Amino acid sequence: MSDYPKLHMIIDGEKVYAGSRRTYQVVNPATEEVIGELPLADAADLERALAAAARGFAKWRKTTAQERVAVLQGAARLMLERKEQIARISTLEQGKPLEQGRLEVMMVHNLWNFYAGEALRLYGRALVRPTGFRSTVRQEPVGPVAAFAPWNFPIGNPGRKLGPAVATGCSVILKAAEETPGCALAVLQCLLDAGLPPEVGQAVFGVPDEVSRHLLGSPVIRKLSFTGSTIVGKHLMKLAADDCKRTTMELGGHGPVLVFADMDIDQVVNAMVPPKVRNAGQVCISPTRFIVEEAAFSKFRDAYTARYAATKVGYGLDESVEMGPMANPRRPEAMDHMVADARARGAKLDTGGTRIGNQGYFYAPTVMSEVPLDALMMNEEPFGPLAIINPFPNEEAMIAEANRLPYGLAAYAWTNDYKRQQRVAGELEAGMVTVNTGVVAAPDAPFCGVKWSGHGHEDGPEGVQACLVTKVVHEG
Repeated sequence: MSDYPKLHMIIDGEKVYAGSRRTYQVVNPATEEVIGELPLADAADLERALAAAARGFAKWRKTTAQERVAVLQGAARLMLERKEQIARISTLEQGKPLEQGRLEVMMVHNLWNFYAGEALRLYGRALVRPTGFRSTVRQEPVGPVAAFAPWNFPIGNPGRKLGPAVATGCSVILKAAEETPGCALAVLQCLLDAGLPPEVGQAVFGVPDEVSRHLLGSPVIRKLSFTGSTIVGKHLMKLAADDCKRTTMELGGHGPVLVFADMDIDQVVNAMVPPKVRNAGQVCISPTRFIVEEAAFSKFRDAYTARYAATKVGYGLDESVEMGPMANPRRPEAMDHMVADARARGAKLDTGGTRIGNQGYFYAPTVMSEVPLDALMMNEEPFGPLAIINPFPNEEAMIAEANRLPYGLAAYAWTNDYKRQQRVAGELEAGMVTVNTGVVAAPDAPFCGVKWSGHGHEDGPEGVQACLVTKVVHEG
């Protein structure tokens, strides 16, 4: 495909093409066409990247905050200039509609400008001591970072991992998903073109377990930042533990949405269908389990189903399309399996539950209701265009269901009762809670989970702090 870039790795400033290396075929999920051949790193490539990252850290940690600010702000401007090109790459290799790719570019633009401001606010402090003594607390960069990013937000995830490392004086080796390499390379290239020293930012691809074991087995790497599934996250934490590496883990979710009968149902539907449509539901914070007070159940189910079923599904290069294909052939298969399992257990299929067409990985917007708690979809993250709507008798039962699973990333609540708003916000076990809104993330707010949804923070001042270590110095 002529408008898809030739793929490579970036190691020590060099664009490393396939040559005699193993390759991975990148597929357009809307057409099933092979659009690129991605070189996969061998051991020598990874060693070279590690050596560059070590040199890059020694250099970048000594730069002034103003130098780091200039790179981040310059890269943010380049993201805007290249918005259409980068968004188009995301549609070709991941499937999401162009407008969603544009929003991801803006997300990175805003994050990098925020991180630039935070780079000027990496304060320490002086402690009160008697005359002749001094104690200071300092914030220092943690060291070279191994950053692993998934395919669902191929622009945003690399951006939110590269930004805080650059802001704090760390070097970084980015291992983005092999399904969506073009976006990650474009994001890193903005930083390099804005003046980031070549040894500070690397991008490698490869067999995931080979790359993770090699990088995390090296003493060069001092921090792991990972976004992905809980099962892979647990595996990587074990690898990182062998060398006591710092970890930031943004793992899976199973977003509960509490809908109380005192709400205007149309208001809730209008706010909660778009985040379900986004990225074909392949979002860790996607609203999935709709926990509805019995008095509002039938009305909500019917209104939500009608609105969701009307979603226009198709090739994301068509500006009128609202939802593109799923990212790879594994996802429609997983959806089919979950739908069949729930129906066998007595759940109602209100809309969807089928693939669309015979080319591409398209799946119909799907609503299932009155789904038993032992159904697979009630316990494992669907990660697709599936909404589950169940009735519950009261607030206590609704909160119990929301907290039943070991996941705790994003949770949503809808009620006009102010005291209930405060109770629910306090009792929901999640790193991020929204009340009467579907908006979860912002550049200045931490993005984080609890329980099986991970630990540590991205975004906000907390995301920058995750790339710093604290040192106290006592002088007599």
